[in-house]
Amino acid sequence: MHAKPVQIVEVGEAAGQRLDNFLIARLKGVPKSRIYRMVRGGEVRVNGGRAKTGQRLAAADRVRIPPHTGADASKPSADLDQLAVAVLHALIHEDEDLIVVDKPSGIAVHGGSGVRAGLVETLRAREPTGRLELAHRIDRDTSGVLVLAKNRRTLLAWHEAFRAGRVRKSYDAVVEGEWPAALRTVRSPLRRLTIAGGERRMRVAADGQSARTDFEVVARGEGATHVRAFPKTGRTHQIRVHAASSGHPILGDDKYARGKARGGRLLLHASRLRVEIDGVALDFRAPLPAAFGDFATPS
Repeated sequence: MHAKPVQIVEVGEAAGQRLDNFLIARLKGVPKSRIYRMVRGGEVRVNGGRAKTGQRLAAADRVRIPPHTGADASKPSADLDQLAVAVLHALIHEDEDLIVVDKPSGIAVHGGSGVRAGLVETLRAREPTGRLELAHRIDRDTSGVLVLAKNRRTLLAWHEAFRAGRVRKSYDAVVEGEWPAALRTVRSPLRRLTIAGGERRMRVAADGQSARTDFEVVARGEGATHVRAFPKTGRTHQIRVHAASSGHPILGDDKYARGKARGGRLLLHASRLRVEIDGVALDFRAPLPAAFGDFATPS
């Protein structure tokens, strides 16, 4: 079953009803648990603002009803429902200009290539204007801080900050083996590879684009090292390729580990992002996920 699109409904003759009863009457077949999640998660809006399930509606109120499916929804639709819950639980910060999330590993930023919906589509469904654009990108398998702009002015300001080199990002990673204490900077140029099926891969190449990543050792464990990476350029898969080409691939990296992936998720996490926009200093952080195990120490 296809999801029904966003609706804006005027209350009219239903004035005086509680919001939850108003929705239950109009969303036939949608489980009540899903309806209450819609409201709690901010997907339902009254006159453009967040609402409470028990609030009474006036005749002139306009209610935003998000995309939804009925009780006979297929499993993929149920999966989308779970995605919405996961994304909403990952919110770090929200204001009139920005949404910042601690993106879970394994969630695509955009739908496509066999993915029905991604993080952006999920967040757009709860945004009254539907206008939400990425200020930057991180890989599907990388977790951590991701910023989305709610308007063009904010988007352009962030793009300019990235071009001007005013954005400072730091990542935590667990790599294979003993990372050399003296290896503090990797400057290998990177070039995109074309692979059958359209998969994106990068490799170190003399004729590639310049790329620089600084590294520092945080802690050492048995057969692995917790490092912090500071990308100074923004090439695709830059940290992953620079780590692997140095002989210490990131654990869980099934693209660049050359048989040393060790299974499990990619242990790469965008832990912090700092920038100054319009004279305001912003500093967003995401704690290390549980998958980092013994290396999950405070940043």
